[in-house]
Amino acid sequence: MIQRTILHMDLDSFFVSVERLKNPALIGKPLIIGGSSGRGVVASCSYETRKFGVHSAMPSRLAKRLCPEAIFISGDMEGYSKYSNLVTEIINEKSPTYEKASIDEFYVDLTGMDKFFGCYKWATELRHTITEETGLPISMAVAVNKLISKMGTSEAKPNGQKEIPAGEEKPFIAPLSVKKIPMVGEKTSSQLFSMGVKTIKTLREIPPKYLEAEFGKNGLVLWNKANAIDNSPVEPYHEQKSVSTERTFHEDTTDMVFLNAKLISLTESLAFELRQMEKLTSCVTVKIRYSDFNTLTMQRHLPYTASDPLLIQTAKDLFAKLYDKRMSIRMIGIRFSHLVNGSPQINLFEDTQEMVSLCQAMDWIKNRYGTELIQRAIAAEDVLKPKPSLINYAEKTVKPFMMASSRGPASC
Repeated sequence: MIQRTILHMDLDSFFVSVERLKNPALIGKPLIIGGSSGRGVVASCSYETRKFGVHSAMPSRLAKRLCPEAIFISGDMEGYSKYSNLVTEIINEKSPTYEKASIDEFYVDLTGMDKFFGCYKWATELRHTITEETGLPISMAVAVNKLISKMGTSEAKPNGQKEIPAGEEKPFIAPLSVKKIPMVGEKTSSQLFSMGVKTIKTLREIPPKYLEAEFGKNGLVLWNKANAIDNSPVEPYHEQKSVSTERTFHEDTTDMVFLNAKLISLTESLAFELRQMEKLTSCVTVKIRYSDFNTLTMQRHLPYTASDPLLIQTAKDLFAKLYDKRMSIRMIGIRFSHLVNGSPQINLFEDTQEMVSLCQAMDWIKNRYGTELIQRAIAAEDVLKPKPSLINYAEKTVKPFMMASSRGPASC
């Protein structure tokens, strides 16, 4: 088997770094990007605030108590996307195969390049080029797979770099906390801690069958990660330009209640798909086809988002301007375009904690039980006849989940 060489790069406190480029007076000061209201949420924070215990997805009111001197900035997704694209262009120009994992995170497959020049030297030069041309600090690590290179970057931060030579993967991660394993969240780490498992070395010593009994299939995933096993490929980056959906009715209609419900349902479904793809949109288009097959569209640009409330309201506004009430409608459609990569948490700028928890709960249920199980009441065809079974399910599942996930990132 050919030994792989994988580079991982991560822009340090990306949103904060962009704000400091725009306003150098913020350099060295405690900075928080996110909603500044008492019910807002932290989207990103500087290292100066982290030493006080501030972290992403924390309620703004708590962040203010922990770090009263912090400067709050609401955020500028358009500006962040611009700088992300600058970095992407540099990596695209110089790299053989790369994957854009998020708005500020990249993988590059350097396998075989050591025959011509040292992979670590090449990666170092790429990192310096990015910093010189954009002014952004970026950390990196080179290792045999994506897992170890990502963990290496985490240890190299802030604004550092690291090489984990082949064969040194296990010794490198052995002393690290299990919390350092990518995708191990608070719940899993707490469960491991309760078992007396605090380091990756200890986790590695547990037989796979016991981990599987405790965590199901995820137990085997944990064991593989503890043993530095990761065969996932670097997925070549191709930017998707848009996503869309539409619905043709069995009968042409002018029923505004029905049309409004369908429009909201389509928008909500497409927004969920957007979040699953870890994409954000900055342009919403609504399409109407009348009974005479005449088709009209209207679009509106907005700040990058994957938020249900904002996208639904935009779609409703466009539909209201587009619809000629004198004619029946045969079909309606919705399209999100001008997409960029971005995890859902970067929609936290003005979300309240209640909205964060509600959206998380809805996405969790859709992921686990299907998208049809839960939706906004106004989007349901039988909105006036709520099913007792679903009400009971919501009381038992959604409400406890919202309470348990009150510190998690927003999903919509």
